[in-house]
Amino acid sequence: MELTEATQAYPQEQGFFRRLGAVDWIYAVALAAGALYALVHFSAYMNYYEQAVLVLAVPVFSWLGWHWKPVRALMLVIALLSLIAIELYGGYGGSLEAGDKRFFLKYLLSSQSAILWMSALFFLSTLFYWGGLATVAGTGTQIGSKLCWAAVVLGFTGMMVRWYESYLMGADIGHIPISNLYEVFILFCMITALFYLYYEQRYATRQLGAFVLTVISAAVGFLLWYTVSRDAAEIQPLVPALQSWWMKIHVPANFIGYGTFALSAMVAVAYLLKSRGILADRLPSLEVLDDVMYKAIAVGFAFFTIATILGALWAAEAWGGYWSWDPKETWALIVWLNYAAWLHMRLMKGLRGRISAWWALVGLLVTTFAFLGVNMFLSGLHSYGEL
Repeated sequence: MELTEATQAYPQEQGFFRRLGAVDWIYAVALAAGALYALVHFSAYMNYYEQAVLVLAVPVFSWLGWHWKPVRALMLVIALLSLIAIELYGGYGGSLEAGDKRFFLKYLLSSQSAILWMSALFFLSTLFYWGGLATVAGTGTQIGSKLCWAAVVLGFTGMMVRWYESYLMGADIGHIPISNLYEVFILFCMITALFYLYYEQRYATRQLGAFVLTVISAAVGFLLWYTVSRDAAEIQPLVPALQSWWMKIHVPANFIGYGTFALSAMVAVAYLLKSRGILADRLPSLEVLDDVMYKAIAVGFAFFTIATILGALWAAEAWGGYWSWDPKETWALIVWLNYAAWLHMRLMKGLRGRISAWWALVGLLVTTFAFLGVNMFLSGLHSYGEL
Protein backbone atom coordinates (compact mmCIF):
# COMPACT_ATOMS: atom_id res chain seq x y z
CA MET A 1 0.00 0.00 0.00
CA GLU A 2 2.78 2.41 0.92
CA LEU A 3 4.65 1.61 -2.28
CA THR A 4 1.52 2.22 -4.35
CA GLU A 5 0.91 5.57 -2.66
CA ALA A 6 4.51 6.61 -3.19
CA THR A 7 4.31 5.67 -6.84
CA GLN A 8 1.16 7.75 -7.26
CA ALA A 9 2.60 10.69 -5.36
CA TYR A 10 5.85 10.80 -7.33
CA PRO A 11 5.07 9.53 -10.84
CA GLN A 12 7.90 11.61 -12.28
CA GLU A 13 10.35 9.22 -10.64
CA GLN A 14 8.85 6.15 -12.30
CA GLY A 15 10.33 5.50 -15.74
CA PHE A 16 10.75 9.12 -16.81
CA PHE A 17 12.13 8.35 -20.27
CA ARG A 18 9.43 5.74 -20.87
CA ARG A 19 6.82 8.43 -20.40
CA LEU A 20 8.27 10.67 -23.11
CA GLY A 21 6.11 10.77 -26.21
CA ALA A 22 6.81 11.44 -29.86
CA VAL A 23 6.39 15.20 -29.41
CA ASP A 24 8.99 15.19 -26.63
CA TRP A 25 11.55 13.52 -28.85
CA ILE A 26 10.71 15.69 -31.86
CA TYR A 27 11.34 18.71 -29.65
CA ALA A 28 14.74 17.36 -28.56
CA VAL A 29 15.71 16.43 -32.14
CA ALA A 30 14.75 19.93 -33.31
CA LEU A 31 17.03 21.44 -30.67
CA ALA A 32 19.87 19.14 -31.73
CA ALA A 33 19.31 20.02 -35.39
CA GLY A 34 19.43 23.72 -34.59
CA ALA A 35 22.66 23.32 -32.63
CA LEU A 36 24.17 21.24 -35.46
CA TYR A 37 23.19 23.91 -38.00
CA ALA A 38 24.86 26.58 -35.86
CA LEU A 39 28.01 24.49 -35.49
CA VAL A 40 28.26 23.81 -39.23
CA HIS A 41 27.68 27.42 -40.31
CA PHE A 42 29.14 29.47 -37.46
CA SER A 43 31.80 27.34 -35.73
CA ALA A 44 34.50 29.52 -37.30
CA TYR A 45 33.25 32.40 -35.14
CA MET A 46 33.23 30.36 -31.92
CA ASN A 47 36.05 29.01 -29.80
CA TYR A 48 35.99 25.52 -28.33
CA TYR A 49 34.39 26.69 -25.08
CA GLU A 50 31.52 28.40 -26.90
CA GLN A 51 30.98 25.31 -29.04
CA ALA A 52 30.85 23.22 -25.87
CA VAL A 53 28.26 25.57 -24.34
CA LEU A 54 26.15 25.27 -27.50
CA VAL A 55 26.31 21.47 -27.46
CA LEU A 56 25.49 21.25 -23.75
CA ALA A 57 22.52 23.58 -24.27
CA VAL A 58 20.75 20.80 -26.19
CA PRO A 59 20.30 18.34 -23.26
CA VAL A 60 19.70 21.21 -20.82
CA PHE A 61 16.85 22.75 -22.82
CA SER A 62 15.53 19.32 -23.78
CA TRP A 63 15.22 18.44 -20.11
CA LEU A 64 13.64 21.83 -19.37
CA GLY A 65 11.09 21.40 -22.16
CA TRP A 66 10.26 17.87 -21.01
CA HIS A 67 9.62 19.00 -17.44
CA TRP A 68 7.91 22.30 -18.20
CA LYS A 69 6.14 22.07 -21.54
CA PRO A 70 5.27 25.79 -21.98
CA VAL A 71 8.99 26.34 -22.64
CA ARG A 72 8.60 24.58 -25.99
CA ALA A 73 6.00 27.01 -27.31
CA LEU A 74 7.96 29.91 -25.84
CA MET A 75 11.16 28.92 -27.65
CA LEU A 76 9.30 28.30 -30.89
CA VAL A 77 7.56 31.68 -30.89
CA ILE A 78 10.77 33.53 -29.95
CA ALA A 79 12.66 31.73 -32.73
CA LEU A 80 9.98 32.52 -35.32
CA LEU A 81 9.73 36.20 -34.38
CA SER A 82 13.52 36.55 -34.30
CA LEU A 83 13.90 34.91 -37.72
CA ILE A 84 11.19 37.16 -39.15
CA ALA A 85 13.04 40.20 -37.80
CA ILE A 86 16.33 38.94 -39.25
CA GLU A 87 14.67 38.41 -42.62
CA LEU A 88 13.17 41.91 -42.53
CA TYR A 89 16.61 43.32 -41.81
CA GLY A 90 17.92 41.51 -44.89
CA GLY A 91 19.45 38.36 -43.41
CA TYR A 92 23.18 37.90 -43.16
CA GLY A 93 23.87 40.79 -45.49
CA GLY A 94 21.32 43.07 -43.87
CA SER A 95 21.51 46.67 -42.73
CA LEU A 96 20.31 48.53 -39.65
CA GLU A 97 18.70 51.14 -41.91
CA ALA A 98 15.91 48.67 -42.62
CA GLY A 99 14.73 49.19 -39.05
CA ASP A 100 13.53 52.69 -39.94
CA LYS A 101 11.94 51.70 -43.27
CA ARG A 102 9.97 48.56 -42.55
CA PHE A 103 6.79 48.86 -40.51
CA PHE A 104 7.00 45.68 -38.46
CA LEU A 105 10.64 46.29 -37.61
CA LYS A 106 10.13 49.90 -36.64
CA TYR A 107 7.05 49.36 -34.50
CA LEU A 108 7.31 45.77 -33.25
CA LEU A 109 10.35 43.58 -33.90
CA SER A 110 13.44 45.79 -33.74
CA SER A 111 15.13 45.31 -30.40
CA GLN A 112 14.12 48.68 -28.97
CA SER A 113 10.50 48.34 -30.13
CA ALA A 114 10.15 44.81 -28.75
CA ILE A 115 11.64 45.86 -25.41
CA LEU A 116 9.29 48.85 -25.19
CA TRP A 117 6.34 46.52 -25.84
CA MET A 118 7.73 44.21 -23.16
CA SER A 119 7.78 47.14 -20.73
CA ALA A 120 4.20 48.14 -21.50
CA LEU A 121 2.96 44.56 -21.20
CA PHE A 122 4.65 44.08 -17.81
CA PHE A 123 2.98 47.25 -16.51
CA LEU A 124 -0.41 46.10 -17.82
CA SER A 125 0.13 42.62 -16.39
CA THR A 126 0.81 44.13 -12.97
CA LEU A 127 -2.40 46.15 -13.11
CA PHE A 128 -4.51 43.15 -14.07
CA TYR A 129 -2.94 40.93 -11.42
CA TRP A 130 -3.68 43.54 -8.75
CA GLY A 131 -7.16 44.08 -10.13
CA GLY A 132 -7.85 40.37 -10.01
CA LEU A 133 -6.48 40.11 -6.47
CA ALA A 134 -8.50 43.10 -5.25
CA THR A 135 -11.79 41.96 -6.77
CA VAL A 136 -11.28 38.22 -6.31
CA ALA A 137 -11.95 37.93 -10.05
CA GLY A 138 -10.21 35.10 -11.82
CA THR A 139 -10.51 36.95 -15.14
CA GLY A 140 -8.16 39.71 -14.00
CA THR A 141 -5.37 37.38 -12.92
CA GLN A 142 -5.89 35.23 -16.00
CA ILE A 143 -5.43 38.24 -18.28
CA GLY A 144 -2.44 39.30 -16.17
CA SER A 145 -0.84 35.90 -16.70
CA LYS A 146 -1.32 36.04 -20.47
CA LEU A 147 0.10 39.57 -20.60
CA CYS A 148 3.10 38.39 -18.58
CA TRP A 149 3.72 35.58 -21.06
CA ALA A 150 3.45 38.06 -23.95
CA ALA A 151 5.96 40.35 -22.23
CA VAL A 152 8.40 37.47 -21.83
CA VAL A 153 8.05 36.57 -25.52
CA LEU A 154 8.72 40.12 -26.71
CA GLY A 155 11.49 40.67 -24.16
CA PHE A 156 13.44 37.61 -25.29
CA THR A 157 12.72 38.44 -28.93
CA GLY A 158 14.13 41.91 -28.35
CA MET A 159 17.26 40.42 -26.80
CA MET A 160 17.76 37.98 -29.68
CA VAL A 161 17.26 40.72 -32.29
CA ARG A 162 19.61 43.03 -30.37
CA TRP A 163 22.24 40.31 -30.55
CA TYR A 164 21.81 40.20 -34.33
CA GLU A 165 21.78 44.01 -34.59
CA SER A 166 25.12 44.20 -32.80
CA TYR A 167 26.68 42.09 -35.55
CA LEU A 168 25.12 44.30 -38.22
CA MET A 169 27.13 47.13 -36.68
CA GLY A 170 30.31 45.12 -37.21
CA ALA A 171 31.75 41.68 -36.52
CA ASP A 172 34.08 43.20 -33.92
CA ILE A 173 31.13 44.85 -32.15
CA GLY A 174 28.73 41.90 -32.12
CA HIS A 175 28.18 40.27 -28.74
CA ILE A 176 25.56 38.57 -26.59
CA PRO A 177 23.38 41.32 -25.05
CA ILE A 178 24.21 40.84 -21.36
CA SER A 179 27.14 43.22 -21.07
CA ASN A 180 25.78 46.41 -19.48
CA LEU A 181 23.19 47.65 -17.01
CA TYR A 182 20.50 48.17 -19.66
CA GLU A 183 20.81 44.64 -20.99
CA VAL A 184 21.04 42.88 -17.63
CA PHE A 185 17.97 44.72 -16.34
CA ILE A 186 16.04 43.20 -19.23
CA LEU A 187 17.54 39.81 -18.38
CA PHE A 188 16.52 40.27 -14.74
CA CYS A 189 12.91 40.97 -15.75
CA MET A 190 12.79 37.94 -18.03
CA ILE A 191 14.26 35.52 -15.51
CA THR A 192 12.10 36.73 -12.63
CA ALA A 193 8.96 36.52 -14.78
CA LEU A 194 9.78 33.04 -16.08
CA PHE A 195 10.41 31.63 -12.62
CA TYR A 196 7.19 33.20 -11.39
CA LEU A 197 5.21 31.73 -14.30
CA TYR A 198 6.67 28.32 -13.50
CA TYR A 199 5.57 28.52 -9.86
CA GLU A 200 2.21 29.91 -10.96
CA GLN A 201 1.59 26.75 -12.96
CA ARG A 202 3.27 24.44 -10.45
CA TYR A 203 1.06 25.58 -7.56
CA ALA A 204 -2.02 26.39 -9.69
CA THR A 205 -2.35 29.88 -8.23
CA ARG A 206 -2.14 33.32 -9.82
CA GLN A 207 -2.57 35.31 -6.61
CA LEU A 208 1.17 35.88 -6.25
CA GLY A 209 1.40 37.62 -9.61
CA ALA A 210 0.47 40.99 -8.14
CA PHE A 211 3.45 40.86 -5.79
CA VAL A 212 6.08 39.46 -8.15
CA LEU A 213 5.05 41.65 -11.08
CA THR A 214 5.40 44.69 -8.82
CA VAL A 215 9.14 44.17 -8.46
CA ILE A 216 9.41 43.47 -12.19
CA SER A 217 7.53 46.70 -12.96
CA ALA A 218 9.88 48.58 -10.64
CA ALA A 219 12.81 47.18 -12.64
CA VAL A 220 11.08 48.17 -15.89
CA GLY A 221 10.52 51.68 -14.54
CA PHE A 222 14.21 52.00 -13.78
CA LEU A 223 15.04 50.56 -17.20
CA LEU A 224 12.92 53.17 -18.98
CA TRP A 225 14.41 56.00 -16.92
CA TYR A 226 17.91 54.72 -17.59
CA THR A 227 17.15 54.40 -21.31
CA VAL A 228 15.86 57.95 -21.65
CA SER A 229 18.40 59.68 -19.42
CA ARG A 230 21.52 57.85 -20.60
CA ASP A 231 20.70 56.67 -24.15
CA ALA A 232 21.34 53.22 -22.69
CA ALA A 233 19.62 51.40 -25.55
CA GLU A 234 22.50 52.23 -27.90
CA ILE A 235 24.64 49.18 -28.65
CA GLN A 236 28.23 49.71 -27.55
CA PRO A 237 31.39 47.66 -28.28
CA LEU A 238 32.58 45.42 -25.48
CA VAL A 239 35.40 46.61 -23.29
CA PRO A 240 38.42 44.23 -23.47
CA ALA A 241 37.73 42.54 -20.11
CA LEU A 242 34.25 41.50 -21.29
CA GLN A 243 35.45 40.00 -24.55
CA SER A 244 35.39 36.54 -23.07
CA TRP A 245 33.25 33.42 -23.32
CA TRP A 246 33.00 33.47 -19.52
CA MET A 247 30.47 36.30 -19.80
CA LYS A 248 28.00 34.03 -21.61
CA ILE A 249 27.68 31.71 -18.61
CA HIS A 250 28.65 33.86 -15.61
CA VAL A 251 26.09 36.63 -16.15
CA PRO A 252 23.01 34.42 -16.79
CA ALA A 253 23.84 32.27 -13.76
CA ASN A 254 24.23 35.42 -11.67
CA PHE A 255 20.88 36.81 -12.72
CA ILE A 256 19.04 33.57 -12.12
CA GLY A 257 20.18 34.15 -8.56
CA TYR A 258 19.11 37.79 -8.51
CA GLY A 259 15.75 37.01 -10.12
CA THR A 260 14.82 34.17 -7.76
CA PHE A 261 15.97 36.13 -4.72
CA ALA A 262 13.69 39.00 -5.77
CA LEU A 263 10.83 36.54 -6.33
CA SER A 264 11.32 35.01 -2.88
CA ALA A 265 11.23 38.47 -1.27
CA MET A 266 7.90 39.34 -2.90
CA VAL A 267 6.47 35.98 -1.82
CA ALA A 268 7.71 36.86 1.66
CA VAL A 269 5.63 40.06 1.49
CA ALA A 270 2.56 37.97 0.67
CA TYR A 271 3.43 35.63 3.57
CA LEU A 272 3.71 38.49 6.05
CA LEU A 273 0.39 39.98 4.92
CA LYS A 274 -1.47 36.68 5.14
CA SER A 275 0.06 35.86 8.53
CA ARG A 276 -1.46 39.12 9.82
CA GLY A 277 -4.85 38.44 8.31
CA ILE A 278 -4.47 40.86 5.38
CA LEU A 279 -5.82 39.42 2.11
CA ALA A 280 -5.95 36.13 3.99
CA ASP A 281 -8.90 34.81 1.97
CA ARG A 282 -7.25 35.66 -1.35
CA LEU A 283 -3.70 34.42 -0.97
CA PRO A 284 -2.44 30.82 -1.05
CA SER A 285 -1.91 29.01 2.24
CA LEU A 286 1.07 29.88 4.41
CA GLU A 287 2.49 26.42 3.66
CA VAL A 288 2.44 27.10 -0.09
CA LEU A 289 3.96 30.55 0.34
CA ASP A 290 6.68 29.13 2.58
CA ASP A 291 7.44 26.38 0.05
CA VAL A 292 7.68 28.79 -2.88
CA MET A 293 9.93 31.10 -0.87
CA TYR A 294 12.21 28.22 0.12
CA LYS A 295 12.45 26.73 -3.37
CA ALA A 296 13.13 30.09 -4.98
CA ILE A 297 15.96 30.81 -2.56
CA ALA A 298 17.39 27.28 -2.95
CA VAL A 299 17.47 27.57 -6.76
CA GLY A 300 18.86 31.09 -6.61
CA PHE A 301 21.55 30.12 -4.13
CA ALA A 302 22.69 27.20 -6.29
CA PHE A 303 23.03 29.37 -9.39
CA PHE A 304 24.55 32.28 -7.48
CA THR A 305 27.18 29.89 -6.10
CA ILE A 306 27.97 28.68 -9.62
CA ALA A 307 28.14 32.28 -10.84
CA THR A 308 30.53 33.24 -8.04
CA ILE A 309 32.87 30.37 -8.89
CA LEU A 310 32.71 31.20 -12.60
CA GLY A 311 33.38 34.84 -11.77
CA ALA A 312 36.51 33.90 -9.83
CA LEU A 313 37.78 31.84 -12.76
CA TRP A 314 37.04 34.71 -15.14
CA ALA A 315 38.81 37.18 -12.84
CA ALA A 316 41.89 34.97 -12.79
CA GLU A 317 41.97 35.02 -16.57
CA ALA A 318 41.23 38.74 -16.95
CA TRP A 319 43.03 40.29 -13.99
CA GLY A 320 45.44 37.60 -12.83
CA GLY A 321 43.79 36.76 -9.52
CA TYR A 322 40.76 34.82 -8.34
CA TRP A 323 39.68 37.40 -5.77
CA SER A 324 40.62 41.04 -5.29
CA TRP A 325 38.02 42.28 -2.77
CA ASP A 326 36.59 44.55 -5.41
CA PRO A 327 33.31 46.15 -4.12
CA LYS A 328 31.21 44.03 -6.48
CA GLU A 329 32.98 40.87 -5.35
CA THR A 330 32.67 41.82 -1.70
CA TRP A 331 28.95 42.49 -1.93
CA ALA A 332 28.42 39.32 -3.95
CA LEU A 333 30.02 37.46 -1.04
CA ILE A 334 27.71 39.25 1.41
CA VAL A 335 24.68 38.18 -0.66
CA TRP A 336 25.98 34.61 -0.78
CA LEU A 337 26.60 34.49 2.99
CA ASN A 338 23.14 35.94 3.68
CA TYR A 339 21.31 33.23 1.76
CA ALA A 340 23.71 30.51 2.91
CA ALA A 341 22.79 31.44 6.48
CA TRP A 342 19.06 31.50 5.60
CA LEU A 343 19.25 28.01 4.10
CA HIS A 344 21.33 26.73 7.01
CA MET A 345 18.79 27.98 9.53
CA ARG A 346 15.97 26.52 7.47
CA LEU A 347 17.49 23.08 6.94
CA MET A 348 19.37 22.64 10.21
CA LYS A 349 17.22 24.58 12.67
CA GLY A 350 13.83 24.36 11.01
CA LEU A 351 13.44 28.12 10.61
CA ARG A 352 9.92 28.99 9.44
CA GLY A 353 7.32 31.69 9.79
CA ARG A 354 7.61 35.45 9.92
CA ILE A 355 11.31 35.48 10.83
CA SER A 356 12.27 33.63 7.67
CA ALA A 357 9.94 35.85 5.62
CA TRP A 358 11.41 39.05 7.07
CA TRP A 359 14.89 37.65 6.45
CA ALA A 360 14.04 36.95 2.80
CA LEU A 361 12.64 40.46 2.44
CA VAL A 362 15.74 42.07 3.95
CA GLY A 363 17.74 39.87 1.60
CA LEU A 364 16.19 41.77 -1.30
CA LEU A 365 17.66 45.00 0.05
CA VAL A 366 21.09 43.39 0.31
CA THR A 367 20.76 41.93 -3.18
CA THR A 368 19.57 45.25 -4.64
CA PHE A 369 22.59 47.05 -3.25
CA ALA A 370 24.91 44.38 -4.64
CA PHE A 371 23.14 44.55 -8.01
CA LEU A 372 22.62 48.32 -8.31
CA GLY A 373 23.91 50.21 -5.29
CA VAL A 374 27.52 49.22 -5.87
CA ASN A 375 27.29 50.74 -9.36
CA MET A 376 25.83 53.95 -7.92
CA PHE A 377 28.04 54.56 -4.90
CA LEU A 378 31.21 52.49 -5.27
CA SER A 379 33.83 52.01 -7.94
CA GLY A 380 36.11 49.17 -8.84
CA LEU A 381 37.05 46.67 -11.48
CA HIS A 382 33.39 45.88 -12.20
CA SER A 383 32.57 49.29 -13.68
CA TYR A 384 30.65 48.26 -16.79
CA GLY A 385 27.20 49.32 -15.62
CA GLU A 386 27.79 52.72 -14.06
CA LEU A 387 24.96 55.11 -13.41
